[in-house]
Amino acid sequence: MDGLHGDAADWDLALALLEWQVDLGVTEAILDAPVDRYALAEAAVRPAVGAAEQTAVPVARAADPVDEARRAAEAAGSLEALREAVAAYEHCDLKRGARNTVFCDGNPLARLMLIGEAPGREEDAAGRPFVGRAGQLLDRMLAAIGISRTSPDPEAAIYITNVMPWRPPQNRDPSAAEVAMMKPFLARHVELVAPEVIVLMGNTACAAVLGRTGITRLRGRWAEAYGRPVLPMCHPAYLLRQPEAKRESWADLLDLKARLGR
Repeated sequence: MDGLHGDAADWDLALALLEWQVDLGVTEAILDAPVDRYALAEAAVRPAVGAAEQTAVPVARAADPVDEARRAAEAAGSLEALREAVAAYEHCDLKRGARNTVFCDGNPLARLMLIGEAPGREEDAAGRPFVGRAGQLLDRMLAAIGISRTSPDPEAAIYITNVMPWRPPQNRDPSAAEVAMMKPFLARHVELVAPEVIVLMGNTACAAVLGRTGITRLRGRWAEAYGRPVLPMCHPAYLLRQPEAKRESWADLLDLKARLGR
């Protein structure tokens, strides 16, 4: 009997001590030995090899922006579908700071396609490529050899796009990663338009299409890309800064006219 009374007293004392600790704010029981909670956390994040082999739960991988662009471009069966695919593409941060997606201008039936670099401030506002001072100079250059972006005649028309559809901040050069995202869209763009001849305006266009830069060395030298002849030329913006280079650009235009004539 004394033992039973003793057990009851111990139980009452333990209960009173527990209630006292709860009143003090204690939320966890005290064990006989310390617990290494760092080891517990690591075990929870990294299960045992045997368990991992048994469950074999697949881990989701982040989408590759270039692969996403390639799939979207290949699925576009028309220029309008490609325009929508570019506008819906969310992996390029330039889109977040741009006012408009600048897709194209000119006649899609034209024999000649021009690929520029990226929109500037005026292009971003208008949603069309080459509409600022450089664009006005480009129109005069093309008019000198009988070509216009507004011509309904494919023989005298031009179709214009850019490597980048969104304006980079402060008109900086697009990064290699940004260009890589847009290359599948550009390749599909060329495939859908199917021009006979392509002009590459500036370093970014040459880098995206030919994998080379150094426009002052590349200009005037015909190359091939997308199975078509391409002619690198200095960007009109460069000609506005370096008017002495207009003589060489005039020679390039005459060469372009002769190639189209053949």
